[in-house]
Amino acid sequence: MSNQLLRTTTTMAEAPADNTQPLKYSIHKFSTYSSNYVPENILEDKPNDQGSRWSSDSNNPPQFLILKLERPAVLKTITFGKYEKTHVCNIKKFRVYGGLSDDNMILLLESGLKNDTVPETFLLKHTVSGHQFPVRFVKIVPLQSWGSTFNFSIWHVGLRGCDDWAVVQKCINWYTTYREREAIRLCLKHFRQHNYTEAFESLEKRTRVTLEDPRLTQLHKLLVENGDFDACEELISQAAQEGLFQQYISQQEYKPQWTPIIPSPGGSASSRQRPGMRGGHQMCIDTNTQTIYLFGGWDGMQDLSDLWSYHIPSQEWTCITRDTNAEGGPSARSCHKMCLDSDRRQIFTLGRYLDSALRLPENLKSDFYMYDIENNKWTQVTEDTAALGGPRLIFDHQMVMDVEKRIIYVFGGRVLTPSRWEGLGLDEQRSSNYTPSEAIFSGLYAYHVATNTWTKLREDCSDNSSGPQDIKSRIGHSMLFHSGNRQLFILAGQRNKEYLTDFFMYNIDTDTVSYISDGTRKDSSSVPAAGFTQKATIDPHLNEIHVLSGLSKDKDKRDENVRNSFWVYDISQNKWSCIYRNEQTGESYWSKMQHVEPCPRFAHQLVYDDTKKVHYLFGGNPGKASLPKMRLDDFWSLRLCRPSTQQLLHTCVLLIRKHRFSELARDNSVLALKYLQTKLHSAVDHSDPQQVQEFQALATTLFQPHEDSIFGQGHSLSEDEDSSSNLFGTDLGWQHSTRSQLFDQLTQFFPEHMTQPRGNLVDLIPY
Repeated sequence: MSNQLLRTTTTMAEAPADNTQPLKYSIHKFSTYSSNYVPENILEDKPNDQGSRWSSDSNNPPQFLILKLERPAVLKTITFGKYEKTHVCNIKKFRVYGGLSDDNMILLLESGLKNDTVPETFLLKHTVSGHQFPVRFVKIVPLQSWGSTFNFSIWHVGLRGCDDWAVVQKCINWYTTYREREAIRLCLKHFRQHNYTEAFESLEKRTRVTLEDPRLTQLHKLLVENGDFDACEELISQAAQEGLFQQYISQQEYKPQWTPIIPSPGGSASSRQRPGMRGGHQMCIDTNTQTIYLFGGWDGMQDLSDLWSYHIPSQEWTCITRDTNAEGGPSARSCHKMCLDSDRRQIFTLGRYLDSALRLPENLKSDFYMYDIENNKWTQVTEDTAALGGPRLIFDHQMVMDVEKRIIYVFGGRVLTPSRWEGLGLDEQRSSNYTPSEAIFSGLYAYHVATNTWTKLREDCSDNSSGPQDIKSRIGHSMLFHSGNRQLFILAGQRNKEYLTDFFMYNIDTDTVSYISDGTRKDSSSVPAAGFTQKATIDPHLNEIHVLSGLSKDKDKRDENVRNSFWVYDISQNKWSCIYRNEQTGESYWSKMQHVEPCPRFAHQLVYDDTKKVHYLFGGNPGKASLPKMRLDDFWSLRLCRPSTQQLLHTCVLLIRKHRFSELARDNSVLALKYLQTKLHSAVDHSDPQQVQEFQALATTLFQPHEDSIFGQGHSLSEDEDSSSNLFGTDLGWQHSTRSQLFDQLTQFFPEHMTQPRGNLVDLIPY
């Protein structure tokens, strides 16, 4: 899979089924071609033949190829073959369209090719409203070549899909019916918007096509036809209570809300205590008891062995022990990992970092500990996991737990090996010109708690390995367990001097690897860029992965490049979204940031409460070259906020009351002013400066001509026009038009399957 990587452009659930097969096609139309590089060359895959390609005679748009399938088919993938060498004419960006006719196509894919020798396969859009649709014609439109001034070249195109007539005929029948129904719905929407009542009722009765959900039809009647604004508010309120705004809310972008967590100055001395400055520590969260646990780390001078708990409801830190080693637990350490069994209230910890001078054989045993929260007791599970078939002593690895099966997964990390200084005195070691040996990285392991057994699932592959099931080990990466689909998600990291941006899944039940991204995409605006260390969390209920970036990978310029970004990956949609990005520079900004949001850092810890939807961040290393031993002890919470149901309901009520005021202002200024001071005033959020400003400006509409409204310029007729022949020239026409606009505004908060079509009939008319 690493060579023939399947780049998903639709949802991951739409991966091509096994019933797909190669589809035959011919060249139907083309824009241009140059010399002997005719379009028919793409029918054959000859990577060794430099002339076996279609090449346009210009890079000026529009350049295209239209392929005609031998017969209609459900088209699922397109594969682009390549020349045996990189080539400046390879297409860097392109679009693919498809349809049953060559003059009516929809966009199936927009993507680009890497400038290498490896063929690339892409998923194509092939469903509408959950149903497969057929195509007969495929249009490929190059947009940009790798050489900006060079013509476009395509070496080979392979199409796969299903052309089984029994399947395709059903798709054609459904798609034909679907298109006809949508055309009728567009007409119904148009007739109703323009108050062509007889045409609307006749078409609806004749076709029996439903324009929308009955609740929205009732809303239209109350609002547009009757002007019963109070009843509209009641209907909207009922819809909100029924959860009909949830789909709209889920589609809105998050807004981050960072809050520093500071002990109350008025509390007791014990309530004001908190862990000190550190990096390389570990945290885990028990959502059942709303408790965060923190262990160890490096304070800039030494490793720590203290264990803390933070009770979220009471906002208090408790030092469980200052020295876990003195109580039978692990020694002081950093760069270790922890995971929590919330059902049995057990914490497991594995790994640690050792300075080179301490990497003697007797110190390199991989001890493994379990902490019983209920009994406040540490137990050494094993003195050396390697002796039981587990990993050797590692640091900067990742560890997660499948609580249901009681299995811990450990992936990656740098293996600590004996220093070549073995046998030298400490002073001799420090004065020696030490050169580290080649790094060894640990593979993927599973530990079964109940049986105390380790299983190696994957060896670390070499840098040149290309096996589809091989995985490249690393440090500083993220690994998350999705309890719903039982997948491990592994993201980014560092291997020697290489910063990785690949993203793949490991199915723990089928023992298979699937790549989401091979890491070759360099567009940092659409995917997280390589960073020094990022931290990630997962929400299996929302089907999302959250990533907080670390410092820039340019370590030499950390002070100058202050950067922070937060990303959300929608698993079902295979889509990254950047929630925020700060790339300000300078010492003053770094200081100011401390009061607004956490400064960029590494060696910090981030945990997530997936029940309350809150992240918690503590400590880390800010990477300030001027203060190399500095560590942080700041503690933050992060909420990813979307509009609430109550906020949307408030928005709807405000829209309705604004419109009601505009109608009153046209007829009776006194009543309008009274309404403004009472009903409309009570609907305004007076803590929102923008709403207050808009509310204050509404009074001016009492003195405006009637053709003006709060929705913008209304429709008016010239003296020569016949108002009786133009709906929009009358007060009644203005009223129907603006109420229809308000109806459209309100319906945007409802699920799309309930509403009238989003498009408009007139938009189908070409210029």
